[in-house]
Order: sequence, then C-alpha cells, then structure tokens
Amino acid sequence: MHKIVLTALATLGAAGVLGLSTTTASASSKVNSYISSEKITPAKVTKSIWSGFPKNKYRHGKAKPEGVVIHETANPSSTIYNEIAYMKRNYNNAFVHSFVDGSRIINIANTDYLAWGVGFPGNARFVQFEQVEVHSKSAFAHEISNAAWYTAYLLNEYNLKPNDAAYDGKGTVWSHGSVAKHLGGSTHTDPVGYYASAGSKYFGQKYTMAMFYEMVQKYYNAMNVKHTKLVSAKYTSVNKQAKLSSKYKKFNLYNHVKNVSKNAKRQKWSKISPKIGKTYYIDMQAKKSTGQTWYRIRTSKNTKSKTRYWVYSENLTGVKNVPAATTTSSSSSASSESTVPTSAASSTGASTTETSSVSSSN
Repeated sequence: MHKIVLTALATLGAAGVLGLSTTTASASSKVNSYISSEKITPAKVTKSIWSGFPKNKYRHGKAKPEGVVIHETANPSSTIYNEIAYMKRNYNNAFVHSFVDGSRIINIANTDYLAWGVGFPGNARFVQFEQVEVHSKSAFAHEISNAAWYTAYLLNEYNLKPNDAAYDGKGTVWSHGSVAKHLGGSTHTDPVGYYASAGSKYFGQKYTMAMFYEMVQKYYNAMNVKHTKLVSAKYTSVNKQAKLSSKYKKFNLYNHVKNVSKNAKRQKWSKISPKIGKTYYIDMQAKKSTGQTWYRIRTSKNTKSKTRYWVYSENLTGVKNVPAATTTSSSSSASSESTVPTSAASSTGASTTETSSVSSSN
C-alpha cells in the first residue's frame, strides 16, 4: 500500500525511466499450464463497497473506463484485509477499486467512478486493482487465475475488448509499469517484478505480463462476449396506460432500456403476471437515438409501486393517457423531460427507481 501512496503523488516528469518491456509470452507458460491442469476455478467477486471513497467521473463520464490496470502491493508481509484497512485510512492519498489474493476478489470502491492509483492521466481512464503477495505455488497460481479472470470480467462489464497495451501504450489491459512507461504519472513497474520472482521461485520460470494477458484472453473468450454499442435515449415522465399486446412473447422484459444501459438484463415475464389484454400503467417513456420507443410499466395504479420494468413499444397496444378521474396521484414532474447521455439511465433519477424496483421484486 505504501507503493501506491507514492504513486498518487508522483509527477508527470517521472514517466518511463525504467525498462518496462514485456517479454513475449511463452506457449508453455508453466503457471498457465498449472492453472489449466489443476482445473483452478477463479473466486467469485465479493462486493464490499465502502461509501467513504470519493466519486469522481472518468474523463469520458460515469461508468466509462477505458481499460484495467493491474497492480501489486510490494509488501510481502501484508494480508488482503490489512491492505483494505490501510487504504480506507489513507484514501486521500491513494486508493484502488479492488484487491485480489489467492482465494479472494474483494471490490471495495464503485468501479463506475475513477480511483487514485497511477497518477495523472491514468486515474481518469482505468479501473484499478491490487494483488497482495502470496507465498506458495498453489496460492500464486490461484492469484493469477483470480486476477486474469477479474480483468476479463471488468472488460466484459464495461463493453471493452482485450488489447494488450504493453507494446504501444494503446489498449485495455495495463500493468502499472505500462502506464508509467507510456502515460507517465509514476515510476512504478509492478507487477512485473513480483510476477518474475514468484514465477521463478515456485515454477522455475519467470512469469510475465504477456503470459498473464494470455490468461485474460482465455477467460474473456470463455465468457462468449458479444459487444453491442450503447446508444443514448431521451426520457420523459408520463402518466399513461396500455394493454399487453398479443405480440409480447416475441420480445423481452428488461430492468433497463436495452442497449442504452450496460446493466440492461432480460427479466422473466412471470414477474408482471402477463396476460394479453391486461392493463399496465406507464410512468416513463424512453425515445432511443435509433428511433425506438420504450415504456417503463408497473402492474398497479399505485404510483408508489416498486415493481417496474422496461418494455419495447411493440409489447403494448392502445397506449393512452390515464383518465383524470382514475388518476391516483399527481406530480409536477409528469411532463418534465431530461436528456440522458450515452449509457443513459444509470445517470438519471430514472435509473435509481429502476434499480430499486428490480431489486425489490426479486
């Protein structure tokens, strides 16, 4: 952790003074082969988000990182929990989003916002996590597995494709050393030294960032990722009602507007007890930049109902304003409009309702 504190205070003039070239990956990496032969399964992500960390947007906006930086603590005697505790006490100097060791992946800061781990300009671009030094052959292999899988997981989460930045300073997978070499802001080279030392000690072969990148690609490809470019949408609060169309089974129910929010996921139709011709109530309309119209529906007239989901307009028929005599409540915001940036709902008041409504109905 002391290493990263110094990094946060480093200046631009300290860039790339050490040799940071990444060794070409060996097709017979002993660590990677061991992970495969032992059928090592990566740990699940434990979310333990601390509210004390500041929330500053990336340079392109909230939830828009451009890649992942892999760190190493350079402290052979610390534990993952000691590192987390230290970081919470000293976050004004530096912090990262997550920590990884041989058995855990612990996410402590919201990855939708930047962290302070590599100085300027990298902080405004990347999700960052630390690896804690481990001290056995098995633990090191498990840690590499956890770190590579978590890197792939983050790339998938933010609609990014694997691209090793070590060679030209352009890509999505970065060591702290590559950031220092190509972008500046630091003189650190981690985790290169730790990888080389632990690989030699436990496997008789130096482990390299190029070998690590091979594992990232392997895990990423296993996720069967299909990338869809996110679009923007204009949201309008409304007070309408409609009936479920006979076409509804051709489409899907969602927790957010499809292809607008990275968190949009299909939901089971059973959550709204579907029946053709049944009346549903609409409290928000989304007009996508592609021209499609989506509606946020609830099953009850009660405006306080938290069970709300998004549907494509073709799911509904007979959309009309709720008659004044049957309106259960009024709101000055009923006709208000807001323009939402690309990746939309997550940055508006609308998404707060969407998120809470989905969680409350599961």
